Amino acid sequence: MKKRFIKKVAVLGSGVMGSRIACHFAGTGHQVLLLDIVPKDLPADAPAAAKNRIVNESLKAALQSSPAPLYEKQFEKNIQTGNFEDNLQEITQADWVIEVVVEQLEIKKQLFEKVERFRKPGTLISSNTSGIPIHSMIEGRSEDFKKHFLGTHFFNPPRYLQLLEIIPTPLTDPAIVDFLMAYGDKQLGKTTVLCKDTPAFIANRIGVFSMMAIMHIKEKLNLSIDEIDALTGPIIGRPKSATFRTADVVGIDTLVKVANGVAANCPNDESSHLFKIPAWLEKMVSNNWLGDKTGKGFFQKTKTKEGKKEILTLDLNTLEYKPRQKPKFPSLDAAKPLEDLHSRIKLLNQATDKAGEFFQQLHAHLFSYIALRIPEISDEIYRVDDAMKAGFGWEIGAFETWDLLGIEAIIQTIEKHDLPVAPWVKEMVAAGNSQFYKIDNGQRYCYDPASKNYKPLPGGSEYLLLSHRSDKLVWKNASCKLVDLGDEVLGLQWNTKMGSIGGDVLAGIQTAIEKAEANYKGLVIANEGSNFSAGANVGMIFMLAVEQEFDELNIAIRYFQQTMMRVRYSNVPVVVAPHGLTLGGGCELNLHADQCFPAAETYTGLVELGVGLIPGGGGTKEFVLRAGKEMHSDEPELNTLKNRFMTIATAKVGTSAQEAFSLGIYRKGIDEIVLNPNRRIANAKQAVLQLHQAGYTRPLEETAIPVLGRAGLGPLLAGIHAMKTAGYATEHDALVARKLAMVMCGGDLSEPTTVDEQYLLDLEREAFLSLCGEKKTLERIQNVLTSGRPIRN
Repeated sequence: MKKRFIKKVAVLGSGVMGSRIACHFAGTGHQVLLLDIVPKDLPADAPAAAKNRIVNESLKAALQSSPAPLYEKQFEKNIQTGNFEDNLQEITQADWVIEVVVEQLEIKKQLFEKVERFRKPGTLISSNTSGIPIHSMIEGRSEDFKKHFLGTHFFNPPRYLQLLEIIPTPLTDPAIVDFLMAYGDKQLGKTTVLCKDTPAFIANRIGVFSMMAIMHIKEKLNLSIDEIDALTGPIIGRPKSATFRTADVVGIDTLVKVANGVAANCPNDESSHLFKIPAWLEKMVSNNWLGDKTGKGFFQKTKTKEGKKEILTLDLNTLEYKPRQKPKFPSLDAAKPLEDLHSRIKLLNQATDKAGEFFQQLHAHLFSYIALRIPEISDEIYRVDDAMKAGFGWEIGAFETWDLLGIEAIIQTIEKHDLPVAPWVKEMVAAGNSQFYKIDNGQRYCYDPASKNYKPLPGGSEYLLLSHRSDKLVWKNASCKLVDLGDEVLGLQWNTKMGSIGGDVLAGIQTAIEKAEANYKGLVIANEGSNFSAGANVGMIFMLAVEQEFDELNIAIRYFQQTMMRVRYSNVPVVVAPHGLTLGGGCELNLHADQCFPAAETYTGLVELGVGLIPGGGGTKEFVLRAGKEMHSDEPELNTLKNRFMTIATAKVGTSAQEAFSLGIYRKGIDEIVLNPNRRIANAKQAVLQLHQAGYTRPLEETAIPVLGRAGLGPLLAGIHAMKTAGYATEHDALVARKLAMVMCGGDLSEPTTVDEQYLLDLEREAFLSLCGEKKTLERIQNVLTSGRPIRN
């Protein structure tokens, strides 16, 4: 078969999904043709601008939306717009045509008839439908069209939700399916899940069932909306939007439509009664309370008499909006302090209060349902877990959760609630198998109901996860685990709140490098939670500062700096693979690594100014060092330093790995973006091996870093004064900025000179310690600790 390349993609339909799919393709380096209908009642000789009004306004709305649909604004240039009347023939240049028009079968079929006139043979053609049977769209189409046609269901927003469901028809060429499964993974950064052409496919079938089951359990246990969302959010590894907030975001009418669709099209579904819409939900739809799109749903944003923003919750008994109530469950209070998700889920499932009863009922319904959907919606159980994690943001899949709670124990729970247990599950247990997943020699396996055996999960070494190497443990402490990744490469991860870096983690990094230098080729540092690291342990800093233990604080900051320098000047390559929040100390770790492989969705920045500090773990030093190297280019010296200064002073965070390159955090030609986060650790390991093979030697320490002294200080201090005078900075902000400027200019030097790294580290640490004694700094740190949120600009 001829090798296939995708250079240009035509997206037909520019609504919310179409415009954002176009943006995602543009952001991943594709040329995009985005088309839509011509506005009605236009004269025949209307100019192109008028004919393209719908598509241009839709794209503009997408580009202005939050969160941003593009990795960086520059990718907007990859999108060309047009209309179906004048530009449909341009799809002859496309390698892939994706239909994203209104969810009406006849309209789609009419469009496909027009597409076939211009589509060149062999071009991929797909529909983004979320519910219309894929096979029903190809009636009357050519054999070549049918051979290259299938469903490609993206989830909204396409940039951020990883799931791409691939739904072939019986006539789709298997080679096309294989190509898109791989292409979506590697080039689009997606978790590609092969689905059967059944109603709602996999993710929406299970996700909407879960939401409808929760609504019925809510009525049975008389729980409030606030209570349900407290129980079904991050506490069990689900998104913050939990259940009812998710419904508001997605659209309550959309939820009802999918539920009705499953009920109507799945007459043999044993749980079809749970898809029945409750009376109060029907009333909400008739009232046009559809969520965010109409301003009212399960929640309503309003303002108090004082003008403060307030969110009200709908009381489903009275259908009146009331102030939110903080849920109170003993088990919820006991679970919140636990950092480990698995421990929280176990505790909540075993609880004897009302929350525990909710989870037992939910698990009974959910696990009974997913097992009975095999092989209806998928032959493989891992695809169900992949779909829910990538499409609905679950940190742990449903079958994975069942494993965690014990298969036999959950079977008893299911039967206790008079629900059916899938025969294949009972057969599996009777054969002596006690887990759906197992790990053997670093490889993860999944039970296959058809063959009644365990089979290795796809991806193998390309989807390297540290947690799947738990049987290869080399060393651990209270926070860290060091595992053998194979091929004489070590992998370090830690499990702390938001990946914060404290003494245990620093000790883990030092120990990992020591062991790697002794017996291995190198080290990969990565985490698998929601974030890589939100920064240093500010709680420890606050405690020492409040108690005025400045000697202890000095030792702690020095140890942080020494650890970062150990990363930089190791005798073996150290490669970091970050994702999610990579802030403060987490960013500093990346700044000192030999190479970084950030996931596309990595949010990186030095944010210490947000709490009245400067980067104290080598981050300020590293920016001075990099500015010095950039001074040899055509950029004027002061401009280079000023740009670096402003990045720290304004606590800028790259809202994608691409933006972090523009901020000078990641290095062009050295660090690499990994679109699919599941591949970053494997890529990092491969980089370690390549560096070792190339004859890695310990880098030479920097001993001649150019600093500007007063020549740089003057302009920076003048700018700080101007910002304060204009009211853009407080007195404390100005104080912190002056300290930062002093470090970045190498101190109050009479003329430019060169210094070594330790000189800058000492200046950096001295400034950091002095700011820890400031009352305003301590107040800001306390606010961060109270809110439980990471430091932001």
